[in-house]
Amino acid sequence: MIKILLVCTANICRSPMAQVVLRQKVQDAGLGAEFKIESAGTNALANGKGLDARAALVLSKRNYKINKPRVRKVATQDFDVFDLILAMDTRNMDALLGQCPPHQRTKLAYFLKFAPELGLSEVPDPYFGNLAGFERVLDLCEAGASGVIKTLVYTA
Repeated sequence: MIKILLVCTANICRSPMAQVVLRQKVQDAGLGAEFKIESAGTNALANGKGLDARAALVLSKRNYKINKPRVRKVATQDFDVFDLILAMDTRNMDALLGQCPPHQRTKLAYFLKFAPELGLSEVPDPYFGNLAGFERVLDLCEAGASGVIKTLVYTA
């Protein structure tokens, strides 16, 4: 089983969107039993309100099944549990590098590393923007998720 943790700041927009997309793409490919996919935030609050309503709206519009990912903060044990920990941007990668034991750092990567055709390394935070920003993030999540599957399943 391949265990993947997707990481953004508050775990209410980007990483749960990527979790929903990757989980559904894995299921659609008949690979659900081969993957464990979760999300977390480097700065998530224990009393977080859950998935942002705008994120839920754009996911629903594209027929993704939202299973209400729980808001949680990256924990020290995550570096032992997960095979791959994917950051949404440099700020979160820096936070992960600060928390990650040196011998586990090979598990860290940018999510968009798996979508090199985009020419981007970061998924922008849509929180303070409008619905179009969330739609753009969903586009990036779809590209990244497809790349993760293609890389981990079809080239392994």
